[in-house]
Amino acid sequence: MRKVGIIGVGHVGATVAYTLFTHGTVDEMVLIDKNEDKVNAEYNDLHDTLARNNYYVNIRKQDWDALEDADIIVTAFGDIAASVKNNDRFGEFDLNAKNAKEVGKKIKESGFHGVIINISNPCDAITAILQETTGFKKNRVFGTGTFLDTARMQRIVSEKLNQDPKNVEGWVLGEHGSLQFTAWSTVRVNNKIAYQLFGEEQQEEISEQSNKNSFIVANGKGYTSYAIATCAVKLMEAVFSDANFYAPVSAYDPQYKTYIGYPAIIGRDGIEELIELKLTSEENEKLEKAANKIKEHLEQLR
Repeated sequence: MRKVGIIGVGHVGATVAYTLFTHGTVDEMVLIDKNEDKVNAEYNDLHDTLARNNYYVNIRKQDWDALEDADIIVTAFGDIAASVKNNDRFGEFDLNAKNAKEVGKKIKESGFHGVIINISNPCDAITAILQETTGFKKNRVFGTGTFLDTARMQRIVSEKLNQDPKNVEGWVLGEHGSLQFTAWSTVRVNNKIAYQLFGEEQQEEISEQSNKNSFIVANGKGYTSYAIATCAVKLMEAVFSDANFYAPVSAYDPQYKTYIGYPAIIGRDGIEELIELKLTSEENEKLEKAANKIKEHLEQLR
């Protein structure tokens, strides 16, 4: 039986729940949120769907003990308005650092022993706090990280070249935030390297647009939901099926001694392996700068 806990059922958490529910990805879900009215509403709305849904899914709510035998917990708590207001995901840092400590403690007390996938922002720093608070092995706690940012880059590049986004290979690395960057040395489109397709000015424009697109969505509708939920579900499916899926996520990197957006193999135990990239010196500098920013914020809590 595939069982998932979703902690935080705001716009993102609820979209994750609905996607899992309608795709038959899970057999059982546990919904948890501080807002009792909101979790009751989502619980009842999903239950009202059962007579028409293609799959039957058992749903429980506000039951931390029910997380004990879950396979995966998704953390999606936070207040995106704080990020939108500051145009920076670290706008949620103080609130979510506190949330992560509270949630991490309750997860540990529940007896849960599966994999945690964090969405809450700032993703890299909050993933680190969840890992430290639970005491879980670092591979069993990871975040969506730059998986979404990479998808945004693929979309932008594909639109400029009239291609399917899946034809675009390569990674956005670093912080899931203002210091993310497109590692152009890794980007290929139909096996053509990016340097053959775009000049430096276009590369810089595309790299910046990947981050700007998130705030275009957030400013327009007050939040983001579909793309990030789709990314989270894709990673959950990789864990469930032990897929050895290759993707850039927020993983602990021993070289930088922090969680950061970097390619990894995702399987049953979470992060199975980090895949070392041969980056340019400039890209390595950008990665180190992003890591230092994440670590500096985490040091404020110690």
